[in-house]
Amino acid sequence: MKQKELTPRDIVKELDAYIVGQDKAKKAVAISLRNRWRRQHVKGAIKEDILPNNIILIGPTGVGKTEIARRLSGLAHAPFLKVEASKFTEVGYVGRDVESIIRDLTNISVNLVKAERIQEVKDQAENMANERILDHLLPPRDLSKTTASSIEKSGEQFQRTRDKLKEMLKKGEFENRVIEITVKQSNMPVMQIFGPAGIEEMGFNITEMLSGAFPKKKKSQRVTVDEARKIFTQEEAQKLVDIDVVTKEAIRRVEESGIVFLDEIDKIASGSSDSGRGPDVSREGVQRDILPIVEGSDVQTRYGVVKTDHILFISAGAFHMTKPSDLIPELQGRFPIRVELDSLGKDEFVKILKNPRNALLKQYTALLRTENVKLKFEDDAVEEIAQLAAEVNEKMENIGARRLHTILTTLLEEILYRVPDKKINEVTITRKVVQEKLSDIVKDRDLSRYIL
Repeated sequence: MKQKELTPRDIVKELDAYIVGQDKAKKAVAISLRNRWRRQHVKGAIKEDILPNNIILIGPTGVGKTEIARRLSGLAHAPFLKVEASKFTEVGYVGRDVESIIRDLTNISVNLVKAERIQEVKDQAENMANERILDHLLPPRDLSKTTASSIEKSGEQFQRTRDKLKEMLKKGEFENRVIEITVKQSNMPVMQIFGPAGIEEMGFNITEMLSGAFPKKKKSQRVTVDEARKIFTQEEAQKLVDIDVVTKEAIRRVEESGIVFLDEIDKIASGSSDSGRGPDVSREGVQRDILPIVEGSDVQTRYGVVKTDHILFISAGAFHMTKPSDLIPELQGRFPIRVELDSLGKDEFVKILKNPRNALLKQYTALLRTENVKLKFEDDAVEEIAQLAAEVNEKMENIGARRLHTILTTLLEEILYRVPDKKINEVTITRKVVQEKLSDIVKDRDLSRYIL
Protein backbone atom coordinates (compact mmCIF):
# COMPACT_ATOMS: atom_id res chain seq x y z
CA MET A 1 0.00 0.00 0.00
CA LYS A 2 1.43 3.42 -0.97
CA GLN A 3 1.88 6.13 1.64
CA LYS A 4 -0.82 8.40 0.18
CA GLU A 5 -3.32 5.56 0.51
CA LEU A 6 -2.64 5.09 4.23
CA THR A 7 -5.48 6.82 6.04
CA PRO A 8 -5.38 6.84 9.86
CA ARG A 9 -7.98 4.06 9.84
CA ASP A 10 -5.78 1.99 7.47
CA ILE A 11 -2.75 2.46 9.71
CA VAL A 12 -4.65 1.40 12.83
CA LYS A 13 -6.02 -1.63 10.98
CA GLU A 14 -2.49 -2.70 10.03
CA LEU A 15 -1.27 -2.22 13.60
CA ASP A 16 -4.26 -4.20 14.91
CA ALA A 17 -3.02 -7.21 12.95
CA TYR A 18 0.06 -7.39 15.20
CA ILE A 19 -0.67 -5.46 18.40
CA VAL A 20 -3.47 -6.19 20.87
CA GLY A 21 -5.21 -3.18 22.44
CA GLN A 22 -3.41 0.16 22.91
CA ASP A 23 -6.01 1.95 20.78
CA LYS A 24 -5.01 5.44 22.01
CA ALA A 25 -1.37 4.92 21.03
CA LYS A 26 -2.28 3.49 17.63
CA LYS A 27 -4.62 6.40 16.93
CA ALA A 28 -2.02 9.02 17.91
CA VAL A 29 0.68 7.41 15.78
CA ALA A 30 -1.71 7.01 12.83
CA ILE A 31 -2.70 10.69 12.89
CA SER A 32 0.94 11.82 13.11
CA LEU A 33 1.91 9.57 10.21
CA ARG A 34 -0.96 10.83 8.04
CA ASN A 35 -0.08 14.43 8.91
CA ARG A 36 3.31 13.85 7.30
CA TRP A 37 1.55 13.22 3.99
CA ARG A 38 -0.89 16.11 4.51
CA ARG A 39 1.90 18.63 5.12
CA GLN A 40 3.71 17.63 1.92
CA HIS A 41 0.58 18.56 -0.05
CA VAL A 42 0.05 21.96 1.60
CA LYS A 43 0.55 24.91 -0.76
CA GLY A 44 2.17 28.21 0.11
CA ALA A 45 4.57 29.53 2.74
CA ILE A 46 2.53 28.13 5.63
CA LYS A 47 3.90 24.68 4.78
CA GLU A 48 7.21 25.54 6.49
CA ASP A 49 5.38 26.53 9.69
CA ILE A 50 3.59 23.19 10.06
CA LEU A 51 5.77 21.32 12.51
CA PRO A 52 5.42 17.64 13.43
CA ASN A 53 3.48 16.77 16.59
CA ASN A 54 6.05 14.65 18.38
CA ILE A 55 4.76 11.91 20.67
CA ILE A 56 5.77 10.33 23.99
CA LEU A 57 4.47 6.79 24.54
CA ILE A 58 4.35 6.01 28.26
CA GLY A 59 3.94 2.50 29.61
CA PRO A 60 5.66 -0.46 31.27
CA THR A 61 7.87 -2.85 29.34
CA GLY A 62 6.20 -5.45 27.16
CA VAL A 63 2.95 -3.58 26.42
CA GLY A 64 3.64 -2.85 22.75
CA LYS A 65 5.72 0.35 22.51
CA THR A 66 8.58 -1.25 20.59
CA GLU A 67 6.21 -3.36 18.50
CA ILE A 68 4.40 -0.20 17.41
CA ALA A 69 7.77 1.18 16.29
CA ARG A 70 8.65 -1.98 14.38
CA ARG A 71 5.35 -2.09 12.53
CA LEU A 72 5.37 1.66 11.92
CA SER A 73 8.68 1.34 10.08
CA GLY A 74 7.01 -0.98 7.58
CA LEU A 75 4.03 1.34 7.11
CA ALA A 76 5.82 4.67 6.89
CA HIS A 77 7.36 4.21 3.41
CA ALA A 78 9.88 6.78 4.64
CA PRO A 79 13.33 6.80 6.29
CA PHE A 80 12.79 5.32 9.76
CA LEU A 81 15.27 4.82 12.60
CA LYS A 82 14.79 3.29 16.05
CA VAL A 83 17.42 4.23 18.64
CA GLU A 84 17.75 3.99 22.41
CA ALA A 85 18.28 7.28 24.20
CA SER A 86 20.39 5.55 26.85
CA LYS A 87 23.06 4.78 24.24
CA PHE A 88 24.04 8.43 23.91
CA THR A 89 26.27 10.59 26.06
CA GLU A 90 26.69 14.31 26.50
CA VAL A 91 29.20 16.02 24.22
CA GLY A 92 32.59 15.74 25.91
CA TYR A 93 31.95 12.24 27.27
CA VAL A 94 33.09 9.00 25.64
CA GLY A 95 30.23 7.50 23.62
CA ARG A 96 27.90 8.30 20.73
CA ASP A 97 26.80 11.87 20.19
CA VAL A 98 23.17 12.57 19.36
CA GLU A 99 23.89 13.96 15.88
CA SER A 100 24.73 10.40 14.84
CA ILE A 101 20.94 9.81 14.93
CA ILE A 102 20.53 12.05 11.88
CA ARG A 103 23.60 10.62 10.18
CA ASP A 104 22.24 7.09 10.63
CA LEU A 105 18.80 8.16 9.39
CA THR A 106 20.40 9.72 6.31
CA ASN A 107 22.38 6.54 5.61
CA ILE A 108 19.13 4.55 5.79
CA SER A 109 17.47 6.99 3.39
CA VAL A 110 20.34 6.80 0.89
CA ASN A 111 20.25 2.99 0.95
CA LEU A 112 16.46 3.07 0.55
CA VAL A 113 16.54 5.37 -2.49
CA LYS A 114 19.53 3.56 -3.98
CA ALA A 115 17.72 0.22 -3.71
CA GLU A 116 14.70 1.74 -5.49
CA ARG A 117 16.85 3.11 -8.31
CA ILE A 118 18.70 -0.20 -8.68
CA GLN A 119 15.36 -1.98 -8.96
CA GLU A 120 14.32 0.46 -11.71
CA VAL A 121 17.41 -0.29 -13.81
CA LYS A 122 17.53 -4.00 -12.98
CA ASP A 123 16.41 -5.20 -16.43
CA GLN A 124 18.90 -2.96 -18.21
CA ALA A 125 21.67 -4.02 -15.82
CA GLU A 126 20.84 -7.70 -16.35
CA ASN A 127 21.07 -7.29 -20.14
CA MET A 128 24.48 -5.69 -19.73
CA ALA A 129 25.50 -8.50 -17.39
CA ASN A 130 24.51 -11.08 -20.00
CA GLU A 131 26.68 -9.29 -22.58
CA ARG A 132 29.63 -9.55 -20.18
CA ILE A 133 28.93 -13.24 -19.67
CA LEU A 134 28.93 -13.72 -23.45
CA ASP A 135 32.36 -12.08 -23.55
CA HIS A 136 33.57 -14.81 -21.21
CA LEU A 137 31.87 -17.62 -23.13
CA LEU A 138 33.13 -16.32 -26.48
CA PRO A 139 36.11 -13.98 -26.00
CA PRO A 140 36.72 -11.47 -28.87
CA ARG A 141 39.47 -12.56 -31.29
CA ASP A 142 42.73 -10.73 -31.86
CA LEU A 143 42.35 -9.39 -35.43
CA SER A 144 45.51 -7.25 -35.53
CA LYS A 145 47.26 -9.55 -38.03
CA THR A 146 44.23 -10.37 -40.19
CA THR A 147 43.40 -8.96 -43.65
CA ALA A 148 40.35 -6.73 -44.19
CA SER A 149 38.38 -9.38 -46.10
CA SER A 150 39.18 -11.98 -43.46
CA ILE A 151 38.15 -9.56 -40.72
CA GLU A 152 34.75 -9.05 -42.35
CA LYS A 153 34.18 -12.78 -42.82
CA SER A 154 35.43 -13.61 -39.35
CA GLY A 155 33.29 -10.85 -37.87
CA GLU A 156 30.10 -12.20 -39.46
CA GLN A 157 30.87 -15.71 -38.23
CA PHE A 158 31.71 -14.40 -34.77
CA GLN A 159 28.40 -12.50 -34.60
CA ARG A 160 26.37 -15.55 -35.69
CA THR A 161 28.06 -17.67 -33.00
CA ARG A 162 27.49 -14.95 -30.40
CA ASP A 163 23.80 -14.64 -31.31
CA LYS A 164 23.41 -18.41 -30.99
CA LEU A 165 25.11 -18.42 -27.58
CA LYS A 166 22.93 -15.50 -26.50
CA GLU A 167 19.79 -17.46 -27.35
CA MET A 168 21.09 -20.48 -25.42
CA LEU A 169 21.95 -18.19 -22.49
CA LYS A 170 18.38 -16.85 -22.43
CA LYS A 171 17.06 -20.41 -22.31
CA GLY A 172 19.23 -21.10 -19.25
CA GLU A 173 21.44 -23.72 -20.90
CA PHE A 174 24.66 -22.31 -19.38
CA GLU A 175 23.51 -21.61 -15.81
CA ASN A 176 25.76 -24.24 -14.21
CA ARG A 177 28.80 -23.70 -16.44
CA VAL A 178 31.81 -22.40 -14.49
CA ILE A 179 33.61 -19.32 -15.84
CA GLU A 180 36.45 -17.23 -14.48
CA ILE A 181 35.61 -13.59 -13.83
CA THR A 182 37.44 -10.64 -12.33
CA VAL A 183 35.89 -8.81 -9.39
CA LYS A 184 37.03 -5.59 -7.72
CA GLN A 185 37.97 -5.59 -4.06
CA SER A 186 38.63 -2.58 -1.88
CA ASN A 187 42.25 -2.39 -0.76
CA MET A 188 41.63 0.45 1.69
CA PRO A 189 42.26 -0.42 5.36
CA VAL A 190 40.02 2.38 6.66
CA MET A 191 38.51 0.21 9.40
CA GLN A 192 41.97 -0.62 10.70
CA ILE A 193 43.06 3.02 10.59
CA PHE A 194 40.06 4.68 12.19
CA GLY A 195 37.94 1.85 13.58
CA PRO A 196 34.16 1.48 12.94
CA ALA A 197 33.20 4.03 15.60
CA GLY A 198 35.62 6.59 14.20
CA ILE A 199 34.16 6.36 10.70
CA GLU A 200 30.59 6.46 12.01
CA GLU A 201 31.10 9.67 13.94
CA MET A 202 32.76 11.54 11.06
CA GLY A 203 30.50 13.97 9.24
CA PHE A 204 32.19 13.39 5.88
CA ASN A 205 32.84 10.43 3.65
CA ILE A 206 36.36 9.32 4.63
CA THR A 207 36.00 6.25 2.42
CA GLU A 208 35.56 8.32 -0.72
CA MET A 209 38.30 10.77 0.30
CA LEU A 210 40.90 8.02 0.56
CA SER A 211 39.71 5.90 -2.39
CA GLY A 212 42.37 7.44 -4.63
CA ALA A 213 45.17 6.69 -2.16
CA PHE A 214 44.04 3.08 -1.79
CA PRO A 215 42.79 1.95 -5.22
CA LYS A 216 40.67 -1.17 -5.62
CA LYS A 217 42.49 -4.33 -6.58
CA LYS A 218 41.15 -7.04 -8.87
CA LYS A 219 40.75 -10.68 -8.01
CA SER A 220 40.00 -13.66 -10.26
CA GLN A 221 37.19 -15.90 -9.18
CA ARG A 222 35.63 -19.09 -10.60
CA VAL A 223 31.84 -18.98 -10.44
CA THR A 224 28.85 -20.41 -12.29
CA VAL A 225 27.14 -18.35 -14.97
CA ASP A 226 24.17 -17.90 -12.63
CA GLU A 227 26.40 -16.47 -9.89
CA ALA A 228 28.31 -14.33 -12.40
CA ARG A 229 25.06 -12.80 -13.61
CA LYS A 230 24.20 -11.68 -10.07
CA ILE A 231 27.64 -10.14 -9.58
CA PHE A 232 27.66 -8.41 -12.96
CA THR A 233 24.07 -7.19 -12.60
CA GLN A 234 24.94 -5.56 -9.27
CA GLU A 235 28.05 -3.92 -10.76
CA GLU A 236 26.20 -2.64 -13.83
CA ALA A 237 23.28 -1.36 -11.76
CA GLN A 238 25.71 0.63 -9.59
CA LYS A 239 27.10 2.24 -12.73
CA LEU A 240 23.63 3.14 -14.04
CA VAL A 241 22.54 4.82 -10.79
CA ASP A 242 23.46 8.49 -10.45
CA ILE A 243 24.64 8.77 -6.83
CA ASP A 244 24.24 12.57 -6.83
CA VAL A 245 20.55 12.24 -7.73
CA VAL A 246 20.16 9.50 -5.11
CA THR A 247 21.79 11.64 -2.42
CA LYS A 248 19.63 14.67 -3.21
CA GLU A 249 16.41 12.62 -3.06
CA ALA A 250 17.54 10.83 0.11
CA ILE A 251 18.17 14.09 1.96
CA ARG A 252 14.81 15.44 0.76
CA ARG A 253 13.04 12.37 2.17
CA VAL A 254 14.79 12.66 5.52
CA GLU A 255 13.89 16.33 5.83
CA GLU A 256 10.30 15.95 4.64
CA SER A 257 9.22 12.57 5.99
CA GLY A 258 11.94 11.14 8.24
CA ILE A 259 10.84 9.44 11.46
CA VAL A 260 12.95 8.74 14.56
CA PHE A 261 11.71 6.39 17.30
CA LEU A 262 13.59 7.38 20.47
CA ASP A 263 13.21 4.51 22.93
CA GLU A 264 14.07 4.50 26.66
CA ILE A 265 13.79 8.28 26.90
CA ASP A 266 12.97 7.83 30.61
CA LYS A 267 16.57 6.64 31.16
CA ILE A 268 17.89 10.15 30.45
CA ALA A 269 15.34 11.86 32.72
CA SER A 270 16.65 12.98 36.12
CA GLY A 271 14.31 12.40 39.08
CA SER A 272 14.30 14.50 42.22
CA SER A 273 16.41 11.86 43.99
CA ASP A 274 19.23 12.43 41.49
CA SER A 275 20.04 15.96 42.66
CA GLY A 276 23.65 16.37 43.69
CA ARG A 277 24.83 13.17 42.03
CA GLY A 278 27.66 14.15 39.69
CA PRO A 279 27.62 11.44 36.98
CA ASP A 280 23.86 11.72 36.53
CA VAL A 281 24.24 15.31 35.36
CA SER A 282 25.23 13.80 32.00
CA ARG A 283 21.63 12.63 31.50
CA GLU A 284 20.44 16.24 31.47
CA GLY A 285 23.32 16.99 29.12
CA VAL A 286 22.02 14.35 26.68
CA GLN A 287 18.59 15.98 26.82
CA ARG A 288 20.12 19.37 26.01
CA ASP A 289 22.04 17.82 23.11
CA ILE A 290 18.86 16.18 21.76
CA LEU A 291 16.86 19.41 22.06
CA PRO A 292 18.34 21.28 19.05
CA ILE A 293 17.77 18.26 16.80
CA VAL A 294 14.12 17.98 17.86
CA GLU A 295 13.60 21.75 17.67
CA GLY A 296 15.22 21.96 14.25
CA SER A 297 18.87 22.35 13.35
CA ASP A 298 21.38 21.68 10.58
CA VAL A 299 23.40 18.46 10.92
CA GLN A 300 26.46 17.75 8.81
CA THR A 301 26.40 14.24 7.33
CA ARG A 302 28.66 12.49 4.83
CA TYR A 303 26.08 13.34 2.14
CA GLY A 304 25.65 16.99 3.01
CA VAL A 305 23.74 19.16 5.47
CA VAL A 306 20.39 17.82 6.72
CA LYS A 307 17.74 20.07 8.28
CA THR A 308 15.82 18.39 11.12
CA ASP A 309 12.91 20.86 11.44
CA HIS A 310 10.29 18.49 10.02
CA ILE A 311 11.55 15.10 11.19
CA LEU A 312 8.94 13.35 13.33
CA PHE A 313 10.17 12.13 16.73
CA ILE A 314 8.27 9.43 18.60
CA SER A 315 9.73 8.68 22.03
CA ALA A 316 8.86 5.95 24.50
CA GLY A 317 9.67 5.04 28.07
CA ALA A 318 8.43 3.03 31.03
CA PHE A 319 8.90 5.96 33.47
CA HIS A 320 9.02 3.66 36.51
CA MET A 321 11.54 5.70 38.49
CA THR A 322 10.88 9.01 36.75
CA LYS A 323 8.02 10.80 35.03
CA PRO A 324 7.78 12.87 31.83
CA SER A 325 7.83 16.07 33.91
CA ASP A 326 11.37 15.14 35.00
CA LEU A 327 12.58 15.89 31.47
CA ILE A 328 13.89 19.43 30.99
CA PRO A 329 10.97 21.80 30.24
CA GLU A 330 12.27 22.71 26.78
CA LEU A 331 12.31 19.06 25.70
CA GLN A 332 8.88 18.41 27.23
CA GLY A 333 7.50 21.22 25.10
CA ARG A 334 8.78 19.54 21.95
CA PHE A 335 6.71 16.41 22.67
CA PRO A 336 3.17 17.84 22.95
CA ILE A 337 1.33 14.53 22.51
CA ARG A 338 1.53 12.07 25.41
CA VAL A 339 -0.15 8.70 25.31
CA GLU A 340 -0.25 6.28 28.23
CA LEU A 341 -0.35 2.64 27.21
CA ASP A 342 -2.47 0.18 29.19
CA SER A 343 -1.03 -2.62 31.30
CA LEU A 344 -1.79 -6.12 30.08
CA GLY A 345 -3.75 -8.77 31.95
CA LYS A 346 -5.10 -12.26 31.35
CA ASP A 347 -7.68 -11.29 28.72
CA GLU A 348 -5.09 -9.39 26.67
CA PHE A 349 -2.64 -12.28 26.96
CA VAL A 350 -5.20 -14.70 25.52
CA LYS A 351 -5.64 -12.42 22.50
CA ILE A 352 -1.87 -11.93 22.12
CA LEU A 353 -1.36 -15.69 22.09
CA LYS A 354 -4.00 -16.32 19.42
CA ASN A 355 -4.94 -13.28 17.33
CA PRO A 356 -1.96 -11.43 15.81
CA ARG A 357 -0.56 -12.56 12.46
CA ASN A 358 2.69 -13.39 14.21
CA ALA A 359 1.10 -14.79 17.41
CA LEU A 360 3.37 -16.95 19.55
CA LEU A 361 1.18 -20.03 19.20
CA LYS A 362 1.29 -19.67 15.42
CA GLN A 363 5.08 -19.35 15.56
CA TYR A 364 5.56 -22.56 17.55
CA THR A 365 3.02 -24.36 15.35
CA ALA A 366 5.01 -23.34 12.27
CA LEU A 367 8.28 -24.45 13.86
CA LEU A 368 7.01 -27.94 14.66
CA ARG A 369 5.37 -28.24 11.26
CA THR A 370 8.91 -28.40 9.84
CA GLU A 371 9.24 -31.70 11.75
CA ASN A 372 5.88 -32.90 10.32
CA VAL A 373 4.31 -32.54 13.76
CA LYS A 374 0.90 -30.95 14.24
CA LEU A 375 0.85 -28.80 17.39
CA LYS A 376 -2.57 -27.97 18.87
CA PHE A 377 -3.47 -25.78 21.86
CA GLU A 378 -6.88 -26.31 23.44
CA ASP A 379 -8.72 -23.14 24.43
CA ASP A 380 -8.60 -23.91 28.15
CA ALA A 381 -4.82 -24.45 27.86
CA VAL A 382 -4.42 -21.00 26.33
CA GLU A 383 -6.53 -19.55 29.17
CA GLU A 384 -4.28 -21.27 31.71
CA ILE A 385 -1.07 -19.98 30.07
CA ALA A 386 -2.47 -16.44 30.08
CA GLN A 387 -3.54 -16.75 33.71
CA LEU A 388 -0.11 -18.00 34.80
CA ALA A 389 1.63 -15.19 32.89
CA ALA A 390 -0.55 -12.61 34.64
CA GLU A 391 0.15 -14.19 38.05
CA VAL A 392 3.92 -14.20 37.56
CA ASN A 393 3.84 -10.56 36.42
CA GLU A 394 1.93 -9.63 39.59
CA LYS A 395 4.33 -11.51 41.90
CA MET A 396 7.54 -10.32 40.27
CA GLU A 397 8.61 -7.68 37.78
CA ASN A 398 5.86 -6.86 35.31
CA ILE A 399 7.44 -7.45 31.89
CA GLY A 400 4.13 -7.53 30.06
CA ALA A 401 3.70 -9.82 27.07
CA ARG A 402 7.37 -10.82 27.17
CA ARG A 403 6.40 -13.14 30.04
CA LEU A 404 4.53 -15.28 27.50
CA HIS A 405 7.82 -16.04 25.74
CA THR A 406 9.44 -17.42 28.90
CA ILE A 407 6.37 -19.43 29.88
CA LEU A 408 5.92 -21.02 26.44
CA THR A 409 9.63 -21.80 26.20
CA THR A 410 9.47 -23.62 29.54
CA LEU A 411 6.21 -25.37 28.63
CA LEU A 412 7.42 -26.67 25.25
CA GLU A 413 11.06 -27.27 26.12
CA GLU A 414 10.81 -31.06 26.45
CA ILE A 415 8.64 -31.40 23.34
CA LEU A 416 11.01 -29.32 21.21
CA TYR A 417 13.93 -31.38 22.50
CA ARG A 418 12.46 -34.86 21.91
CA VAL A 419 10.42 -34.40 18.72
CA PRO A 420 13.27 -35.01 16.20
CA ASP A 421 14.11 -38.37 17.79
CA LYS A 422 10.55 -39.66 18.12
CA LYS A 423 7.96 -40.44 15.49
CA ILE A 424 5.24 -38.06 16.70
CA ASN A 425 2.51 -36.88 14.38
CA GLU A 426 0.52 -34.69 16.73
CA VAL A 427 0.98 -32.91 20.07
CA THR A 428 -2.01 -31.47 21.93
CA ILE A 429 -1.50 -29.03 24.80
CA THR A 430 -4.33 -29.22 27.36
CA ARG A 431 -4.96 -27.33 30.59
CA LYS A 432 -3.75 -30.41 32.51
CA VAL A 433 -0.45 -30.43 30.61
CA VAL A 434 0.08 -26.74 31.37
CA GLN A 435 -0.70 -27.19 35.06
CA GLU A 436 1.54 -30.25 35.44
CA LYS A 437 4.45 -28.46 33.80
CA LEU A 438 4.11 -24.95 35.21
CA SER A 439 1.92 -24.74 38.32
CA ASP A 440 4.61 -25.83 40.78
CA ILE A 441 7.12 -23.41 39.27
CA VAL A 442 4.65 -20.51 39.51
CA LYS A 443 3.85 -21.31 43.16
CA ASP A 444 7.53 -21.44 44.12
CA ARG A 445 8.43 -17.76 43.99
CA ASP A 446 12.19 -18.32 44.14
CA LEU A 447 12.05 -20.94 41.39
CA SER A 448 9.82 -18.88 39.13
CA ARG A 449 12.13 -15.89 39.54
CA TYR A 450 14.93 -17.87 37.86
CA ILE A 451 12.90 -19.89 35.35
CA LEU A 452 10.01 -17.61 34.35
